[in-house]
Amino acid sequence: MVWGSWRCEQDLDRVFRLPNTTYIGGNETVLPLREIIKRLQHVYCRSIGVEFMFINNLQQADWIRRKFETPGIMQFGSEERRMLMARLIRSTRFEEFLARKWSSEKRFGLEGCEVLIPAMKTIIDSSSAAGVDSFIIGMPHRGRLNVLANVCRKPLEKIICQFDSKLEAADEGSGDVKYHLGMSHERVNRVTNKYIKIAVVANPSHLEAVDTVVQGKARAEMFYRGDTDGKKVMPMLIHGDAAFSGQGIVYECLHLSDLPAFTTHGTVHIVVNNQIGFTTDPRSSRSSPYCTDVARVVNAPIFHVNADDPEAVIYVCKVASEWRETFGKDVVIDLVCYRRFGHNEIDEPMFTQPLMYKKIAKQPTVLAKYAEYLINNGVVTQQEYEEEISKYDKICEESYSLAKKETAVSNIDWLDSPWSGFFEGRNPMEMPTTGVHEETLQHIGKVFSTPPEDFVIHGGLKRVLKGRANMVAERQADWALGEAFAFGSLLKEGIHVRLSGQDVERGTFSHRHHVLHHQNIDKKTTIPLNNLYPDQAPYTVCNSSLSEYGVLGFEVGFSITNPNALVIWEAQFGDFANTAQCIIDQFISSGQAKWVRQSGLVMLLPHGFEGMGPEHSSARLERFLQMSNDDPDYFPVEGPNFEMQQLHDTNWFVCNLTTPANFFHAMRRQMALSFRKPLIVMTPKSLLRLPEARSSFDDMIEGSTFQRLIPSTCEEAQNVKKIVFCSGKVYYELVKERSQKHLKGEIAITRIEQLTPFPFDLVKQEIQRFPNARLCWAQEEHKNAGAWSYVEPRLRTVCRKLSKPKKIEYVNIERRKF
Repeated sequence: MVWGSWRCEQDLDRVFRLPNTTYIGGNETVLPLREIIKRLQHVYCRSIGVEFMFINNLQQADWIRRKFETPGIMQFGSEERRMLMARLIRSTRFEEFLARKWSSEKRFGLEGCEVLIPAMKTIIDSSSAAGVDSFIIGMPHRGRLNVLANVCRKPLEKIICQFDSKLEAADEGSGDVKYHLGMSHERVNRVTNKYIKIAVVANPSHLEAVDTVVQGKARAEMFYRGDTDGKKVMPMLIHGDAAFSGQGIVYECLHLSDLPAFTTHGTVHIVVNNQIGFTTDPRSSRSSPYCTDVARVVNAPIFHVNADDPEAVIYVCKVASEWRETFGKDVVIDLVCYRRFGHNEIDEPMFTQPLMYKKIAKQPTVLAKYAEYLINNGVVTQQEYEEEISKYDKICEESYSLAKKETAVSNIDWLDSPWSGFFEGRNPMEMPTTGVHEETLQHIGKVFSTPPEDFVIHGGLKRVLKGRANMVAERQADWALGEAFAFGSLLKEGIHVRLSGQDVERGTFSHRHHVLHHQNIDKKTTIPLNNLYPDQAPYTVCNSSLSEYGVLGFEVGFSITNPNALVIWEAQFGDFANTAQCIIDQFISSGQAKWVRQSGLVMLLPHGFEGMGPEHSSARLERFLQMSNDDPDYFPVEGPNFEMQQLHDTNWFVCNLTTPANFFHAMRRQMALSFRKPLIVMTPKSLLRLPEARSSFDDMIEGSTFQRLIPSTCEEAQNVKKIVFCSGKVYYELVKERSQKHLKGEIAITRIEQLTPFPFDLVKQEIQRFPNARLCWAQEEHKNAGAWSYVEPRLRTVCRKLSKPKKIEYVNIERRKF
């Protein structure tokens, strides 16, 4: 043993030539083994742990080695250390100020990870110096108020007045708790002296739900600015450790990072690693060694760093910014920290983690540790440190006094996506026109149905295009042609159209074919709708990853960026929207009420019981109707603005359409309105090719408009015994059944095309047309599904308005019972 130990000691003094896979030598090519081990330990065994060996790109791996192994590379000057201390003071004292003033309020403070503020500011400084001038941030509730105050520099009095329960909102929107709200702020970066914009996207308590919303918003801003490489716009996501490993949306978000139509050219992810979830420690919350392991699937480097070593944190943040600037790829910073209090300030963590919190109670703050280090090394004096604290404390107290003078909270102050000038000078009660010139339809139809020259297309597609050309010659349109007319006419008017989802380029039912593929040359494609006019807006049609939650969130973010764009997400089948329900609940149906933000997003959900089993049939129309905000017992005041007032007041539009023309007008109405609301469309399957479900050009040219209700064609009203109200493709089945039973003169079939907001006025007119008729609602779905539970009380409201109490019958058309 003695001889072996002596030999090992001797080996430590042996000189070795350094391989070219390491940079620990600097300018030296040989080093003693003892020095090699010392330098490697200095790099990898202190406050920073680097995961990058799984990256299969040698250039990228070498770049990371160079950033961490080069001797003396992590250097900080006195001024930089002073600035770091000042930022830690702001971060720490802000939380202490709120704790003093509102000791019993939940604020989800940053205690235990105060270094997050200087970390984020360093990323912004570094990226701003490289040319980024717009930062889009998504984050959970922990530390949100501190980020708004000390990263975004939102006026403190605006934040403080959110704690005053006596103040009510002075404008629209119900708002949400203060640690969920967003904002958008423009200011000068004091380090780079460059003008920057920072937006923090509002999000609910649904963990990580905001991730792809941020990505979509960033991508949209890049698109409209022509920032094709992400050099001007940058997304930044803050995560919790348990959520990062536990929430599947994180995986969906990461897998969008390199997709051509979804990439944001690198996102900086910061994990605030409390080492504990709400009350669950890692042994029960994940199976992987690290909470960040999910990021390995996209070859993102992962930097683990001790949050109590602020200089190590700042260096890692600089490297992360440079990585994103250099390679345009995602990077993860894992701030290994702790949570000084429970999940919120009135929670008791000792119930579940007693040993951990005994240690945390003895832990001095990172500010106290770092200030002591700076004072001992002569970087600052005790007096300078105390003066810096006093200066920020004074700012907080002055803002507290200003907040007391506030008379109301303005929700507009918390808007994360302001649309400058969009609402100015526009009359919200003006009925838009949606018809177009026939020449426009003819031109679009011709281009859309003509095979491109010198481009080999599939033989089956030649037949499809010929069929389209024949329809154009006959002045008719099927569903695919009606959609193309809507998109093409908007493109002509300078409106960008973006359609994404699973298989949208061809269409799930092989009806769309917006992207044509050369049959002999790989990757050679053409998009006819992008070749309509020389000065048209661009058309983006893109297949997505097999994700609903993530991609729908992305399109929500895209839609809130620019109101003058038609953004559409199509589900492969309507029931697939089930897995995106969080986005629908928290961002789409309630977006205006919760976040004071409008969105014109369109959701296309194929719906109809045409086989394929119980799933793939129902888009769960009832769920969307249940989330509609119109009152079933209130008949709105009738007058010239009846329709527009309804459209203005609703939270969204829900339609189940029967004609291509009405679909055409619905799409165009989204852009013609002077405000924006989401549109949910139950799109058909069998109607895509049903000859009866075609529209004449007369229903789309100037003078035509969207029909909320299509009245029955029955002429002898006195003889009608029953009005059958219905919606969507069941109309054609009802007409067929009526014809077979020779009941046309006795049964009127009326189509309610727009279910939300409910067309009370038109339903009233239809009931008045047929004074002797019984009322019936027919649908495919069972009684506890579909539109029945929504329509029935509203039909009763109409009957009360007419002072004619009537029984409303329900019919399931599968029973073929009139």
